[in-house]
Amino acid sequence: MRLPHIPQHILFPQTIPEAAEIQRALAKKVITTDQYSALNMMAGVDVSNNLYDPSQMVYAGVVNLSYPSCVRFETAYAAAKQTLAYQPGFLGFREAPVILQAFEKLKNKPDLILVDGHGISHPRRFGIATHLGILLDIPTIGVAKSILIGKPAAELGPNPGDAVPLVWHQETIGILLRSKKRANPLIISVGHRISLDSALQIVKSCLKGYRLPEATRYAHLAANHARTSASPIGNKEFLPHNQQNF
Repeated sequence: MRLPHIPQHILFPQTIPEAAEIQRALAKKVITTDQYSALNMMAGVDVSNNLYDPSQMVYAGVVNLSYPSCVRFETAYAAAKQTLAYQPGFLGFREAPVILQAFEKLKNKPDLILVDGHGISHPRRFGIATHLGILLDIPTIGVAKSILIGKPAAELGPNPGDAVPLVWHQETIGILLRSKKRANPLIISVGHRISLDSALQIVKSCLKGYRLPEATRYAHLAANHARTSASPIGNKEFLPHNQQNF
């Protein structure tokens, strides 16, 4: 797919203070209402890396699925050396460049993206899901595995589908969702161009018995496959040998 023009200084800040300023500026552009029409195709996004890799490579997997059937039909991969070392709250600058490379290899532009990470449930309202939504101008949903900021408004029930608001400074910034019995909850948050209610319903509609919704589950497998595979990075399909219980 064709990517929009993205200024290099936005992708590659030189310092953490500069990165924080970019986050604050772009966060003002975030739209937290539904701004999409048809939803026939969604993408899942995840990255993988080895903390002990001396080359500091980051691997991205992007998977396109039909919606609402969640049938995977296209996968793209990319690998690149990280340009910004990991810093809590600045994941987007480490991961976005390689994710964008993977998106550029897709033949089809998705209507919406589920991102393994936070959206506005972030200290500067600019997690990786929001970061990608703004750069690509595509509706995005954050599907994180742990809380970054805030606290649950109440105790979360034990049953799949149970949900409670995630609150920070008396503002609802996301929702904790029990996606599977006896599994830790997911943190669902707005990325860009979608409401929290719609984000929750879309994620729930993509749950097929695993902890993760199908889009980010497949993306997780794809990113790990890219990292562990000895094959050249590019467009290639994978058939997971082990459908792990994510």
